[in-house]
Amino acid sequence: METTLHFVTLWVEARTRFSNQLKTLHSEDLSKHLGESPNSVGFLIRHIGDVELLFSKNVFGNSEVHVTAKTVISGHDSGEWTDLASLLAYVEESYSVLHTTLVAQPDSAWSEVITTKEFGTKTKAEALGRIVSHTAYHAGQIALINKYGKGI
Repeated sequence: METTLHFVTLWVEARTRFSNQLKTLHSEDLSKHLGESPNSVGFLIRHIGDVELLFSKNVFGNSEVHVTAKTVISGHDSGEWTDLASLLAYVEESYSVLHTTLVAQPDSAWSEVITTKEFGTKTKAEALGRIVSHTAYHAGQIALINKYGKGI
């Protein structure tokens, strides 16, 4: 399990780019957009949670996960993501589920090949890189929107 623990440690550290921002958010920040950007802070928070749960289920094989990935299904910000407490609870749950799922991976799992319609064929190690970069990418967007964006 040494390899798994290294990968989990990497993911947990990378996710702090997102999770540290959550500590200072206010409800009024959730509706902020940057210029003509279609996505609000609230939408991006929900999206990160949706994708973490999807990865737990579809990539890392946690069959106990039941997720309705509303942001992925809609493909755009509907303006509904304005309840800070609900969003924080959702991404706390998605973190916990993905963490539990990752920790349960045997060391041999990281070289297993999986195929998804979203990003094709990858090893589980490469897929972990995908979720790390996905979260960091959107965490950067959240930081910029929160700093320079305006509420609707």
